Amino acid sequence: MTGLLGALLPAVPLVAGLAGLLLPPAPRRTGATGGDRARTIAVTLGVTGAAGALALAVALLLTVDGPTETSSTWVDVGGLAVTLGVRLDGAAALVAVAVTAVALAVQVYSIGYLRRGPHDDVDVDHRYPPYAAQISLFTGAMLLVVVAGDLLMLLVGWEVMGLCSYLLIAHDRRLPSAPAAAMKAFLVTRVGDVGFLLGIALLGVSTGSFRIADVLAHDHSTATLTAAGLLLLAGVAGKSAQFPLHTWLPDAMAGPTPISALIHAATMVAAGVYAVARLYPLFTAAPVTLTVLGVLGAITLLLGALAATAQDDIKRVLAWSTVSQLGYMTGALAVGSPSAALFHLLTHAAFKALLFLAAGAVIHAVGTTLMSEMGGLWRSMPVTFWCTVVGLGALAGVPPLAGFWSKDGVLTVAEAAALEGTGPAPSWVGWIVWVAGLVGVAITAWYAGRLLLRAFFGTPRLPLVRPHDPPAVLRWPVLLLTVPAALLGLAGFVGAFADRLRFPTVPVAGSEDGLVHVGPAMLLPLALLLVGAGLVTLGWRRDPTADPADALGPLRPVFARAFRLDDVQHTLVVRPVRALARVVRAGDEVVVDGAVEGSGRVATGLGAGLAALHRAALPRAAAGVLAGALLIGLAAALIGVNR
Repeated sequence: MTGLLGALLPAVPLVAGLAGLLLPPAPRRTGATGGDRARTIAVTLGVTGAAGALALAVALLLTVDGPTETSSTWVDVGGLAVTLGVRLDGAAALVAVAVTAVALAVQVYSIGYLRRGPHDDVDVDHRYPPYAAQISLFTGAMLLVVVAGDLLMLLVGWEVMGLCSYLLIAHDRRLPSAPAAAMKAFLVTRVGDVGFLLGIALLGVSTGSFRIADVLAHDHSTATLTAAGLLLLAGVAGKSAQFPLHTWLPDAMAGPTPISALIHAATMVAAGVYAVARLYPLFTAAPVTLTVLGVLGAITLLLGALAATAQDDIKRVLAWSTVSQLGYMTGALAVGSPSAALFHLLTHAAFKALLFLAAGAVIHAVGTTLMSEMGGLWRSMPVTFWCTVVGLGALAGVPPLAGFWSKDGVLTVAEAAALEGTGPAPSWVGWIVWVAGLVGVAITAWYAGRLLLRAFFGTPRLPLVRPHDPPAVLRWPVLLLTVPAALLGLAGFVGAFADRLRFPTVPVAGSEDGLVHVGPAMLLPLALLLVGAGLVTLGWRRDPTADPADALGPLRPVFARAFRLDDVQHTLVVRPVRALARVVRAGDEVVVDGAVEGSGRVATGLGAGLAALHRAALPRAAAGVLAGALLIGLAAALIGVNR
C-alpha cells in the first residue's frame, strides 16, 4: 500500500499536467467562449492534481513508519541495472507534504493573479492552460525527485524541473527580460547538471546499479566518492543557487510572482539540498566534499544577505534572501546535520511561499515591484500587512515563529561542530558556517525590517493608486500559509516529527541530538537580531522619507550588483564562449561551407564550359570535325610511314 501511494504521488500531478498540455491556449480576445472553457478545464486539472497529490502526501505521512522501498528491474545492460521504484521514509513524506501544499496554494492563487488587473492594458490571461499544466509538471517532477528509488529516476525529475522552470519564467512574454532570464536560468543550471550527470554515472558504474539503496551500501573507493561527490555538488550548486552558480535565481524574478513562490519555496532550490540529504552517507565518507559544501554555503549565505540589503525591487529582496537561507541549509549539511537542514527547508518553504504570495498581492494592488514607489500600505492592506509581518518575522528569526527554531537549530549544530568537532568535516568548517550564520542573522533582520518599513509605513508614494487587500482567491492562500510560517517551528518539540527527519543511514552524532535547542546559546542570535532590527529602525526614524539603504554609502551599488559577480561571469565565461562561437561559425562558413560551395562552383564552371562547346554554331562545329578528321588522318599516315 505504501509503495502504491509513493508511485501515485508524482503520477497524479504529472498526468494532470500532460492532460493540460492538450488543451488549446485561451485566445487573446476577451470574453471568448472557447478561452473561458479552456481556462476552466485548466483550473480544474491544476487544482485537482495538486489537491490529489497533497492528499496522497498526507496519507503517506500517516502510513510511513520507517524506511520503505519497492523496486523492479527495468533494464539490465552489461551488468548495469536500472530500476523503477520508490524509496520512502519520514523525511520524504514531510518534504512531499510541503511541496504539494505550496503547489496547491500557487494553483489557487494563480486563478486570481493571472487575470486582467486594474493596471493591465492587455489580457494577461490568454495562456493560462499551458501555465497551469506546467505548474503540475513542475510539481510532479519535484515529487519524483523526492520519492525516487533510483538515481536515473531522480535525474529525470531533476531535468524536467529545469525545463519547466525555463517555460514558466518566460511565461509573461510582454516583459523583455523574461525570455533572457529563462535562458539564463536554463543555461546556468545546465552547467551544474553536467557534473550531476557525471557524478551519477560514476556512482552507477562503480556500484553496477543505479538503485539508491545499492549505491549507499556499496563499498566505494575514497577517490570515487570524492570525485562523484564533487560532481554532484556542481549540480546542487546550480539547482540550489549556491555560489558561484547562484546568479540565475534573482533574474528569475521576471517570471510571474506565483512561480517565484513555487521555485523558491518548494521545488527547484529545495531539490539540491534534498538530494544531498538523500545521499548523505556518501558525502560523510568523503569529508572533502562537505568541506567544499561548507565553504560555498558560508559564502552564499553572506553574499545573498548583503545583496538583499540594497535592492529596490521587492521580489529581488526576497530572491536574495532565498540565496542566503539556502546557505544556512547547505551549511547545516556541511557540519553534519541533514535533519537541521531539512527542518529549515520545511520552515523556509512555508514562510517564503507566504512572503512571495503576499508580495504578489502588493504588486497586484499598486502595479509596481519597486519599494521606492510604495509606502503607507499597512492602513489600506491590513490583512496583507500582518501576513507579511509574520513572514518577515519568520525569515529574520523572531521567536516563536517557525524560522527562529529552524535557524537556531542550524546555528547550534554549527557551534557544536566548531567548538566540539562533532561534524564530519574539519572543525574550521564549523567555525566559518557558525560565524557566517551569526552575521547573517543581523543582516537578515536589517533587510527584513527595511522591506517592511519601505513598503508598508511612511507616506504613500503613489497617491493616485487606491490599494486594497486582494480578493478571496488571492487572500486565502496567503492566510493559510501564515499558519505554518508561524507555528511549524514548534513541531520540532514533537518527538514523532523530529524522528521523521532522521536518517537511519546517518550515524547520530552530537550535532544530531535534537531539532530544537533551548538554552543560553539562543541569546547571541537574539541579540544580533535586535541589533539588525534596531539599526534599520533608528535609520528610518531619523528620516522616514529616506531609504535606510542610503546608510550603506559607497557600498550600496556594490551590494545592489551583488559584488558584480554577474559581470565577472560575463567577462570570464560569456564573452569567451561567444568569441569562440564566432570563430567556429566563421570556420564553418569559410572552411566547411567554402569547400562544399567551392567544389560546387568548380563543377558548375566546368559543366558550363563543356556545355558551351556542345552548343557551338554549325560552321565552328564543322571546322572542328574537319580539324579532328585531319588530325586523325595525319596520325594514321605517320604511323604507316614508321612501319
